[in-house]
Amino acid sequence: MSLVRTTPRTGPMKRQLITKLHATLEKLVHKETATGTEFWLARDLQEVLGYVRWSNFEKVIQKAIVACERATNDVEDHFLPVDKIDELAKPTSNVRDYALTRYACYLIAQNAHSSKEAVAFAQTYFALQTRRQELIESRLADQERVDARRKLSQSEKVLSGLIYEHVENEGGFRRIRTKGDQALFGGVTTRQMKRRLKVPKGRALADFLPTITIKAKDFANEITNFSIKRDYLHTEAQITRENIKNNREIRKLLVRRKIKPEELPPAEDVKKVEKRLVVEKKLLSQEIRSGAIKIDDAPTEMLARCVIGLQWVPENILKDIGTRAAQLHLRDTLLRGVAKPAS
Repeated sequence: MSLVRTTPRTGPMKRQLITKLHATLEKLVHKETATGTEFWLARDLQEVLGYVRWSNFEKVIQKAIVACERATNDVEDHFLPVDKIDELAKPTSNVRDYALTRYACYLIAQNAHSSKEAVAFAQTYFALQTRRQELIESRLADQERVDARRKLSQSEKVLSGLIYEHVENEGGFRRIRTKGDQALFGGVTTRQMKRRLKVPKGRALADFLPTITIKAKDFANEITNFSIKRDYLHTEAQITRENIKNNREIRKLLVRRKIKPEELPPAEDVKKVEKRLVVEKKLLSQEIRSGAIKIDDAPTEMLARCVIGLQWVPENILKDIGTRAAQLHLRDTLLRGVAKPAS
């Protein structure tokens, strides 16, 4: 479904207001020194949203806190009184204030009077901020899994070479890996795991494992590779015993953390994930080459994790500034701090 502008674009004052509000909210972002966590102060937000009296704005905050609780979130993770933050606390001040996460700001905007233009803008702004964080975290997780799979392929290649060098048997690697899998998965064989995870015929089990299991297999391989070299294990039986022992020890560690590898759900085909990351990187590179985006000392790999997916724009914003301006607003908001629009 495409977005179609049904009313004429408004005059430059609307655009100026939106630009001003965007710039103001950008300037009000704070960062917690120890963790780098972004937050906004309630008193600052009160002014931007057009609330003159703190008592009225605090009622909105309380509604937002209730919404946060209903969503089963820890309130203090999102609405933290400023007096609990060492670098902001002022012993002589009795002024009440909150440090707010982007999610808290989003809830406040949703519970404020939407008839206010600033509130309507803030609803979109903080919705995009929250979505931006989700996109970044998703891209980071995808990249981590792809990297882990590549690392597993490397350690398996080394193990295969060592087995062939010491045992001189081409089928030894497959048998040893199968026994190792069975130890890691609590007695469940590789074939059984493939059926459980519905792995397509001819595909590797590891392509459909979650990141933690991929890393567990890789760690077991690394220990086995090290032991083969150090102890000069030269028979298939010796290497098999070593690999089984290492996988069992890693399984014990996971189980103590209440993680059973054989019970974890399948992950998305890692080859599809890798293709998606490549496509996103190409799309961003095209934007950079065309001059639509200028980079502020950020590698393309990092920017690629921030590429915009399908986004929603409130109808009032779309009517006010038009389709093209709304799209640019989405892009610029999501890429804040990493890229800036060309002037």
